[in-house]
This record gives sequence, structure tokens and C-alpha cells, in this order.
Amino acid sequence: MPTLTWIGKDKVVNHHYDVPYRVLEHKYGFRAEDGGDRTPTNSGNKIIHGDNLEALKSLLPEYEGRVKCIYIDPPYNTGNEKWVYNDNVNDPKIKKWLGEVVGKQGEDLSRHDKWLCMMYPRLKLLHKLLAEDGAIFISIDDNELANLKLLCDEIFGVNNFIDIFSWHKTYSPSNLSHKTKKCLEYILCYSKNGNAIQRFNGLYKVNEADNPLIKTTNQVKTLTFPHEAITSTMPEDFFFKAGTYGTKKNEVILHHDVQFKNGKFENDITLSSRFIWTQENLENEINKGTKIIFKGKSLAPRYDKVSYTPEVPRNLIDDEDNVGTTESGGNILAQIFNNEKRFDYPKDVSLIEYIINFLCNPDDIILDSFAGSGTTAHAVLNLNKKDGGNRKFILVEMEDYAEDITAERVRRVMRGYGAGKNATAGTGGAFDYYELGEPMFDKDKNLNEAVGEEKIREYIYYTETKRHLKRERTEASKYLLDTYHATGYYFYYERDRLTTLSIDTLHIVTERAEQYVIYADVCTLSKEDMAAKNIVFKKIPRDIKRF
Repeated sequence: MPTLTWIGKDKVVNHHYDVPYRVLEHKYGFRAEDGGDRTPTNSGNKIIHGDNLEALKSLLPEYEGRVKCIYIDPPYNTGNEKWVYNDNVNDPKIKKWLGEVVGKQGEDLSRHDKWLCMMYPRLKLLHKLLAEDGAIFISIDDNELANLKLLCDEIFGVNNFIDIFSWHKTYSPSNLSHKTKKCLEYILCYSKNGNAIQRFNGLYKVNEADNPLIKTTNQVKTLTFPHEAITSTMPEDFFFKAGTYGTKKNEVILHHDVQFKNGKFENDITLSSRFIWTQENLENEINKGTKIIFKGKSLAPRYDKVSYTPEVPRNLIDDEDNVGTTESGGNILAQIFNNEKRFDYPKDVSLIEYIINFLCNPDDIILDSFAGSGTTAHAVLNLNKKDGGNRKFILVEMEDYAEDITAERVRRVMRGYGAGKNATAGTGGAFDYYELGEPMFDKDKNLNEAVGEEKIREYIYYTETKRHLKRERTEASKYLLDTYHATGYYFYYERDRLTTLSIDTLHIVTERAEQYVIYADVCTLSKEDMAAKNIVFKKIPRDIKRF
């Protein structure tokens, strides 16, 4: 398999292990129905302001392997520095990070080297967060498309490549800076586990009698329509002579005379045209209850199914899929912010809705770690309103507008926006807003007790089990984290004194298990005692794992 090499790669391939684990510091909760209560909503919807590399690391204890759909719209590396969303890896934050991670070698990196160094560790953490039956979608243009494909082949696996979707982003492309007018952007898609993921669902056809059986790109076929299975919209009796009917777009040839009388055809109809079905398909559909309708005197048949299943999506996404462009995305933002805020080239909310519906159920988690103007949250809220679902969104935005654009958009979508004929009703909902807080360990690798005991407990349980600690703490079992796979995990910790695991303190074990992992400051139990009681001692903070 071809591999991608660039200057600085050796410094970043394992950098996600060195990223400091920071706790998420809750700043406020927002509820659409109550603007005054800023306590945690526990809604599962999160907006996080901070470096997305550190934020992704902070999400692992709660979300590793749980995110069904990841959509990201990272910098395209165009060199354009005029956007609100600075689409250039010469951004001061990225340059500072490269200096710290890659070192002096970073001064010699090309624009593409820098971009790849920035993307690699973020994609590694996104891969960890993705569920086994989940998929990631990455928007990109042709500046880095080829490099991104090889990067994702390496991280997600070439066998988990799904497709490159082409999105018709604009109907008025620039005529100034290119030799061709660029109408398309691309969306790379990879699954976490190609064997686990089911087929993608595209659009559900509208359940109405307006689906043409003729398509101009098809081969000509001859079909016989049983007269008892077809209806017509004609208001009066009519006699059809053999011949050609309809327009050039839906032209049909009738092979024999047919009488329509008293609201029904009196004999079968044999037609030739560019039909989408074969005779077998037609008969199968009729057997399933599909109605065949002839509208007026054109003899161009249409069909109305009793029930519809979603189609597998095309790898071209355009208005045929009811998906808008950057222009329509900009119009929505203008309505939300009353033309007060500008955000160039935003994705249309319908694009993200369409992608989420490929594989997500109504209670799945959707993550966007390059959140921008918050389109992904808007899409999740719209879908929940349409079907009563309970999808959750997690947004991460490192720029300063995370509060006044990203979060503010979500607030307005939840409450409703616009006025008069442009008014859009609110979706309802709630979210919690976070900043990146204290690191779990200080610069000397000691446990940072300022993060709080509950966060330390959650961290340790995750490092041991790769699971989120959900069990509520009780006074009777204050040191128990939880029991998992017949192992009891205990964190014997007191902030103001050293703890000693000894014969006299074994009463801290309050739940029977086959084995016990106990964290404490000191252990005076003999090896024989620990073996007899199936105890594994781990010293605080020396034996607390880093990940």
C-alpha cells in the first residue's frame, strides 16, 4: 500500500500520546425554554472552546468508541488568510504548536508538511472516538485531497474507505483565480470497521404519485401494463390509437389501440420508452401494491409505492438530493444573525443533515471538532425536531468566536430566529458550554489535585477499563470506582493525608469480586497477602497511566 511521507512525520505519528489530558471545565448550561438557569443541563450536547487536539483527548474517557458520525471541515490549506475561519496553517496557534512539537525542523516545512503535521494526531484521536459501526466524513478541496486520502488510508485503513463524495458547492463559481470554474468540493468518508457498518441510507422518496417511470438516459424497453392495475387522471372517456405520444422528454410508443372508459382502461397497454424498470420489476412492484398512473393523454406512466425504503446515496451530492450550496448556507446565517455576523463559505445545514442520515439512528452521537459557525449542531437539532429523535452533538472550536458565533447560533436555532415571513420556529433543546481546564498532571508529572477528585476518579477508571465511570459514589463505598469484568477498582485517596493499604484498612473493599485493583499512596501488605486476596496495588501517582 502506498504510504505518505513528509518532513516532521516522525514527530507527530505518536504525538497524541503526549497531548496533555485536560479536564473539561463547565462554564454554563443553556436551555431554550429557560434562559436564566445556567446550571449543567446534562443534555449530552456539548460545545467546547479550546484547542481541538487537547479537547479530543479530554473526550476520550466518556466517548471513546461511542461516536457514530464524525463530520469535520478542517482548513483546506488554500493560503487564504482573509476568512473569519483562518484557512491557513500559518495561523499563529498552529505555528506555535509546530514549534513545540516538531522543533526547529518545523521552520523548514512546506505548507503541505505543516498541514499534515497538524492533521495527523487529530485524526488519530478521532479514530479512537469513532464507534465500531460509525463513519467519519471530512470536507476538503483539491489542495489537500490526494494527501488526505493517503493519510486516512494509513489511520483508518484502506479497506475502510467508503467513497469520495462530490458536493456541488456553488452555482456561481469564481471566474478570477482559476483556469477552470470550481463548482465542487469533496467529502472523504471512512468507516471504523467496514465489516460492522451497514449500507448507507440516502433520500426517502416522497410518497406521492409523481415518480416518473421514464428517464431519458435509459435504454428503450417494451412493457405491458395490466389494465386492472393502472389508473388515469383523465376526466372523460378517450380512445387511444396506436402511435407516438408525449413530448421528446417522455415520449412513448403505443403498440395497439386502447379504450379508456368509465374511469378505467378496458385492455392492457403495451408501450415502448426509456423505462427505468424491466417487465419483471413492473410485475414485482404491482404485486407489492404499487399504483401505476397515467396522467392525462400523454400515456407517460408514473408510479406511487405503498412504502418506500431509502436509496443508497449517490457519490454526487447536489440539489437532486435537496442539498443546498454555500450561497444558501450563507443566507441561513444571514437570517440567524440579522446580517450582523459574517462567515464566508459556510456549509449549508442540509448537507450535514443529509450526511448524518446516511447511518445515524435517532439517539446517536455526532461530533464536529472543527465546528466553525455551528452548522453540525444546527443539522442535529433540525433532524431531532423532524422525527422526535434524541441525537446528541459535540462541537469543538478553538477560535475566539466559539461563544459569539458558534454557541450563539445554536442558541438562536433552539429559540427561533428571523421575523415576519422569514421567521423560523425554534427547535428547542439544551447544551453545555465548556472551556479546557486544568491538566491532570503538572509539569513534574505529579497528580494535579486542583482538577478535583471526581475527575481523577473518572480518569483512573477509564485508564483501567476504557469505559466511562457512570456509577454514583456513595459514602458507604466512597473509595470504590466500580466493578467491571469481575475486578473491583478502588481509589483509596484523601487529599489532605497519605493513605496506606494494610491489613487494617482492607475494610475499604466493600464489594466482592474475583480480583481487586487498589490505588493508594502506600502499601504495607506482603506479597503473600496480596496474592492470597487477589489484590493488585498501584501507587498514587506513580502507577496512574498516561494515555
